[in-house]
Amino acid sequence: MTGNHKDTSISRRRALAVTGGTVAAGGLVVAGYQSAFADEATSTATADATASATASGSSGTCVLMSSVTEGPYYLDNALVRKDITEGKSGVPLTLRITVQDTTESCAPVAGAAVEIWHCDAWGYYSGYTTANPGGSAPAESEDGSTADDNTYLRGYQIANANGVVKFETIFPGWYTPRTCHIHVKVHTGGEKEDGTYEGGKVNYTGQFFFPDDAAEGIFALEPYSKHSGSYTTLDNDMVYDGGGSASGLLTLKPVHKKDVSKGYKGFITLGIDPDAENTGAGSGGGGGTPPSGEPPTDAPAESATASSSASSASS
Repeated sequence: MTGNHKDTSISRRRALAVTGGTVAAGGLVVAGYQSAFADEATSTATADATASATASGSSGTCVLMSSVTEGPYYLDNALVRKDITEGKSGVPLTLRITVQDTTESCAPVAGAAVEIWHCDAWGYYSGYTTANPGGSAPAESEDGSTADDNTYLRGYQIANANGVVKFETIFPGWYTPRTCHIHVKVHTGGEKEDGTYEGGKVNYTGQFFFPDDAAEGIFALEPYSKHSGSYTTLDNDMVYDGGGSASGLLTLKPVHKKDVSKGYKGFITLGIDPDAENTGAGSGGGGGTPPSGEPPTDAPAESATASSSASSASS
């Protein structure tokens, strides 16, 4: 990559030329995915059942997720694809997300479009690669991957009959002053068109979070360790409110307990109201584009704005 970004917009035709699932030769991603997803074919049914049972709990109830700001790095250009890495280096992460309707006894929301986006191992977002992630990090252009600077680590998946979507990505890095996180939106009522998702409305906007011990272990590994500085823990994050899974805290399982570089599997259930609309933007919690070349200063744009009807629950 050149590191030159005169225009961060992307046309639909340009987006179609970008191929999802490109994996860099060498590094953690190639070897990690082989381990992380080797048992995918035999474990899908079991994992779906386990995730559903864990989400609904023995009481048969589910929780409306807390909604928060979309943050300053959203781009309306994500592609419908399972693998969003585009060759970005990092510890493999597979996400299994179950979308449930909190107004219909936790019924799965089949056809919901789940959109995620997050930073790379050094704290850079596609489309904003000149924004300093804080601390000391190499220039994003030094990454050497084949990723497109406007689309990497962004994508949609459409929920199956069980309300489940899966993504293949990498464990995110961090940037000042935020803890490690992934942004998420749930859309309904639209349709897949020209490789992306069009129409409908946004029912939920939120963020996923990672346990501190897992994040700090990952950040000691290459390539994450090249980004040094003060990492923000969950307790000190301006968005995470301590509500556990209802506030977006992921359940993580290492692919190999003795070697976390092989990757993690992350699970969460999103309880939404399909009749509601929550874009996470505007005066109620949207963030503006940070100044080019300056460290992101999300406060107060990324302060938590939990839905008034959201229930609090511990993980």
